[in-house]
This record gives sequence, structure tokens and C-alpha cells, in this order.
Amino acid sequence: MAWIAANLPTLICMLVGLALLVIEAFIPGFGVAGLAGICFEIAGVVLVYMSYGPLPAVLALLAVLALAGLVLFFSLRSARKGRLSQSDMVLKDVQRDEDGYRASDDQSQLVGKTGTVQTELRPTGMALIDGERVNVLSDGSFIEAGAKICVTRVDGSRVLVRRAE
Repeated sequence: MAWIAANLPTLICMLVGLALLVIEAFIPGFGVAGLAGICFEIAGVVLVYMSYGPLPAVLALLAVLALAGLVLFFSLRSARKGRLSQSDMVLKDVQRDEDGYRASDDQSQLVGKTGTVQTELRPTGMALIDGERVNVLSDGSFIEAGAKICVTRVDGSRVLVRRAE
């Protein structure tokens, strides 16, 4: 008991640092909790060094790293499979195309339509198709402004066109 009382600041630094690192594992980004946790862990190792010398400090550092790894492993495992996975802290929603989550609008309805080039296509530029400005990509050839074009294919957000005949 006397050893715990003599090393209480060191133990508090290491436990608080460990708790802050676990909190940081569940907060997006690398922020204040993670930096403070690392600072507390370093302070704990420095206190061991000042009290007992270099070898115990290295052993304390290894123990802190091993313990932090174990605690983070079990915390993340619990978030994936355990009790923590049932809490509101873990996001369970999935963004599907059927629900309206898309990176770009579906422009497949433009295939076969004709329009007018507004800016020179070398090979990309703007065209007016059905009264709407659309960013288009030519088939590789230069097409001057004012020329008539036809949409041949749509790949995701790329609208491929060729000169209309």
C-alpha cells in the first residue's frame, strides 16, 4: 500500500492517459483526447525515470504500450461484436443507391440526345443538352463551340459525346 501511495501521481498519469486514448479511439480524427492521452503517458514514464532510473522507465514504457494495445484491441472488438456494438455509439446505417445516396446524379437519360457545344471540347467542355448545361467529354477529337453533338454513352459522371452528323 505504501508503494501505491508513493507512486500515485505516476499511476494517475498512466491511467488517465490510457482512458483518454480509449476515448480517442471512438472519436473521429486525431484530437485533444488523443494528444492529452499521449502527454499523460509520457509524463507517467518521465515520473518513473525520475524516481527509479532508465531501466524501470523503459519497462514502464513497454508495459504502457502493451496495456494500451490490449485495451484498444478489446474496446474495438467490443465495438464490432460485443456489448458496445449494440449501443448508439456505433453507426449501423448503410448508404445504399436505392436510398438515394449517390456520388453523382444519374445522367443515363441523356444517351442518344443531341445538343450544342458551348465551349470548345479539347476533349472536355460544356454543352447545352435539353436546355441544361452539362460537362461533357468528346470522343478524343477537338470540337469547336457551336457545333452539334450527340451523347453516345454515360459512365458515372462522365458524359461522352461525338460530333452529330
